[in-house]
Amino acid sequence: MPRRSTTSSSTSKPLLNPETVDSTTVDKALYLNERGESPKRSLNANQAGKRGFSEQQAMEHVKALTELGPHPVGSDALDLALQHVLAASEEIKKMAHWEVDVQVDIFHAKSGANRLVSGLFKGKTLLYSDLKHVVLRILPKYGSEAEENAILVSSHIDTVFSTEGAGDCSSCVAVMLELARGISQWAHGFKNAVIFLFNTGEEEGLNGAHSFITQHPWRHTIRLAIDLEAMGIGGKSSIFQGGPDPLAIENFAKVAKYPSGQIIAQDLFLSGLVKSATDFQVYKEVAGLSGLDFAYGDAGAVYHTKAFDDSTTQNDKLKLLKPGSLQHLGENMLAFLLQIARSSDLVNGTAMQTREDNDHAIFFDILGTYMVVYRQRLASMLQNSVIMQALLIWTMSLLMGGFPAAASLGLSCLSVLLMWIFSLSFSILVAFLLPLICSSPVPYIANPWLIIGLFVAPAVLGALTGQHVGFRILQKYLQHASSKGGQKRSHVVQAELIKLETERWLFKAGFVQWLVLLMVGSFYKIGSSYLALVWLVSPAFAYGLIEATLSPVRSPKPLKIATLLLGLTVPVLVSAGIFIRLVATMTGMMVRFDRNPGSTPEWLGSIMVAVLVAAIICLTLVYLFSYVHLSGAKRSFVYANCALFCLALTAVVSGIVPPFTEDVARAVNVVHVVETTGRYGENRSPVSYISLFSTTPGKLTKEVEYLKEEGFTCGREKTLDFVTFTVNYGCWSSEDTESGWMESDIPTLKVENDKRGNNRITQISIDTKDSTRWSLAINTEEIEDFIFEGNSEELVPVGNKNGVNGWHIIQFSGGKISPRMFNVTLFWLNNSTRLTNKSDTEKKDPYLLKLRTDVDRLTPKAKRILMKLPPWCSLFGKSTSPHTLAFLSKLPVDF
Repeated sequence: MPRRSTTSSSTSKPLLNPETVDSTTVDKALYLNERGESPKRSLNANQAGKRGFSEQQAMEHVKALTELGPHPVGSDALDLALQHVLAASEEIKKMAHWEVDVQVDIFHAKSGANRLVSGLFKGKTLLYSDLKHVVLRILPKYGSEAEENAILVSSHIDTVFSTEGAGDCSSCVAVMLELARGISQWAHGFKNAVIFLFNTGEEEGLNGAHSFITQHPWRHTIRLAIDLEAMGIGGKSSIFQGGPDPLAIENFAKVAKYPSGQIIAQDLFLSGLVKSATDFQVYKEVAGLSGLDFAYGDAGAVYHTKAFDDSTTQNDKLKLLKPGSLQHLGENMLAFLLQIARSSDLVNGTAMQTREDNDHAIFFDILGTYMVVYRQRLASMLQNSVIMQALLIWTMSLLMGGFPAAASLGLSCLSVLLMWIFSLSFSILVAFLLPLICSSPVPYIANPWLIIGLFVAPAVLGALTGQHVGFRILQKYLQHASSKGGQKRSHVVQAELIKLETERWLFKAGFVQWLVLLMVGSFYKIGSSYLALVWLVSPAFAYGLIEATLSPVRSPKPLKIATLLLGLTVPVLVSAGIFIRLVATMTGMMVRFDRNPGSTPEWLGSIMVAVLVAAIICLTLVYLFSYVHLSGAKRSFVYANCALFCLALTAVVSGIVPPFTEDVARAVNVVHVVETTGRYGENRSPVSYISLFSTTPGKLTKEVEYLKEEGFTCGREKTLDFVTFTVNYGCWSSEDTESGWMESDIPTLKVENDKRGNNRITQISIDTKDSTRWSLAINTEEIEDFIFEGNSEELVPVGNKNGVNGWHIIQFSGGKISPRMFNVTLFWLNNSTRLTNKSDTEKKDPYLLKLRTDVDRLTPKAKRILMKLPPWCSLFGKSTSPHTLAFLSKLPVDF
């Protein structure tokens, strides 16, 4: 049923005993969580007890899964991983409380088509077949409601082909198994069942979640979805998506022992700036469910990577999983599940379905100590109130001050603008220089502290320079205005008073900066607008409390340090961790920044880091700089930043601090490519070569030095189309590439029937041979629609096709018994439409179909290359990446 909206607030009490949790959720608009202590140690089985969470027991599951090696969809290792999870689930069933019913199901999903309308996979058709999941349902034996109302906790067992997945997501699976063990001792008092879904196929396009939520018989009982993910390895598992209904995040905030979550992460994720996707998108978009999405974010640079030397295991390695990480997530989730599983708000599913009133939750934690949650309705009220008061105060001040006040305000705002211009210019200049003077355009990935010297120091110097220029301009204006005022003071006193007045105007210009951001955020209902609210209200309150006076005539006085301390304490506490984590996250993403290798300039990644750093500096130090101008420490401040910059630059130019290490390595791909091109029906001699490319910005010059005897050529002369992405810069070698594959492995595209005419229809059969993972592109300039069948089963019907850059993209991934023979019926555009669309025949793509089939096999040449590459290189995998052996086939338009 719909929940009432109020503006009351409360401070929650610690959850000392889960049996005492009230099942009736109090309707609040604001919650504060005061259990912010960090998990100091990993609990063993005895310390956790039957009803608690033990990280040490969870780590045993992580070790068992990672020891299996990479376990992607269709591999023998994935079957073993499923058996481990199944065995652990059966053990939980045996040890459950006698009043608790534990049901274990092996769900074998049939073929399906996953077509998402937003995010990373928008416009693509994701096909799957032969996926197996372990599903564990825990509910009270004597609760009639629980079977029809369930909470879903989900994560994935499968990994990409390149990693054993200690972080992504063996850690999540281990946490779920340990949670299920604990929940099985509590569930006799539940009003809702808890379903643990251990799915496969997530890494290939969220297919596991889609198959479960569209095919499993328990899917109709789910009222709330919780997804556990990893975008790094270890650290705090934070909420980075929530809602749309606020109920889940509100309940989490009331009971979580170590709250961690920021709505700014949700804003960035949903904006598309973070190129990733999780199962939560399927639960929200396909099933219309609300819930929470958690993820680890530390060490993001090792995400989906693997070292080549087997003796050092993988880059996403167990030793990088920080102690306390699983304990942090496990205790938070256990407390939350005990709270929400007793709640009656989920009954009949009305509370957690997607909301239409846009009254979603605003949430953030303060240094992991408190979690604040309130509704968008309350946020809008607070923000609009502050905006109206601020505008009223400024308007009245300007009316009373007249033209001199308006001019002073304009010039102080100019100083803010100059601060931004100079800060961005200085930091961006460094980003442009790095590719010219360093061995890597992103030399800070393995050592993120270098960002302080390379970007923070220049940004601070630029901001200080820009505001100093504005300071001088405003000072000259105030001197000119003062000379007309008629006040008789000594020249020295007058000059000093003007400096002090200038300083105060610069401080107040910071209010205007944050007021503008608050107005924009409030208009677009951006959740992270609370940051602008805090950075505006707190300094303004401190200024009004300490600096303002009701006297009609006063002389300017120096701003007090107390004003700065009182005004900035709360904003810094609220946002310091957020800004640091943002920079760290972007730094980690630089390893996989270039999604189409060679398609972006080498300096672009560093420029994005530089812009983020400069923006944070200008936003947060705008108040501080007004003090620096008149302090005696300004020169020392400048010298210190210059020295810091020089030290960092010297470290990266000299190579003392390497850009990559064995633990934090450069992401590369080594693919043995077998390519067949030519007119259909002709003898096509396959072309075989090794392709070496990297998603990390920078050339491969140093890497190829280790491969001198392998005959590699690097450059942009050979553009390689992998269907789902393009390699515009890479290295290739055709020497000794004929072994490890046979011509019988090459997939076939065969025209079975071609009915020409104004409504032309063509039928094509596709044989992918040994591959159950492939990508197909269909030319939208020629083909209007199509039907796709596998083993005579219609997988993709006619209608509602979306294209990506002029192509219908189909990605298929399945298990060992997935179909390998497919039929596609193509419906061509009629002649008049084709002529209208072909305004430039020279740009017309000559191919009708493009097919890539992937085989997880190391040919002798590819294995030798992997062994010879330097230790700072790491194999990288994702849903669109080819495996180590890829066959490329194309069918021309004029076949």
